Amino acid sequence: MAVPAPTTSVLIVDDHVATRAGLKAILAAEPDVNVIGDTGSAEAAVTMAARRRPDVVIMDLQIDRSMAGFDATREILEQDPSIAVLLFTAFGERQLLTHGLECGARGFVVKDAPPEHLVDAVRRAHGGLRVVDPALAAQSLARGASPLTDRERDVLQAARGGGTVSDVAGALHLSEGTVRNHLSSAIGKTGARTRAEAAHIAEDCGWL
Repeated sequence: MAVPAPTTSVLIVDDHVATRAGLKAILAAEPDVNVIGDTGSAEAAVTMAARRRPDVVIMDLQIDRSMAGFDATREILEQDPSIAVLLFTAFGERQLLTHGLECGARGFVVKDAPPEHLVDAVRRAHGGLRVVDPALAAQSLARGASPLTDRERDVLQAARGGGTVSDVAGALHLSEGTVRNHLSSAIGKTGARTRAEAAHIAEDCGWL
């Protein structure tokens, strides 16, 4: 008998009914994702998160006709830091992304992202990874300081040529486990899915 896939519980917060319905439809099609609630109010989101303890909250940044998504994110994480909050936004300004991360958000998803990107972001956030949509990284973070540590940059640079983890470890005199950890972190910070994509994004942003 097959072992059931682990379920990621999700709370959807957006003040547009049609948007919430669309998100629910996308996520409901995934066997390992369970939408446990939705609301159009930032205040209600805080209460629901405290009661239902979702793994991931998809939080509309501009909710209640303001940037209340920031405050709701902060309050939710004050109650339960284990919850991963993904800010759902159409805005790519660097200061908004920076403030969102300061509030504790795990990352950002743009509203016109393909459905598979949204689902992937939910899974990655639940897995503890930082999620920044590549489009936002290219539009905004490129104008700011690199989020990569010196070692992450070195590992990503060394991996650009397509060498194996063993090759990179040998070149940098690191253990393979350390290389894997740095690559995973760099992939999460760039919002990429593979190390090749992470290197491409980092190069475009001027981080390599």
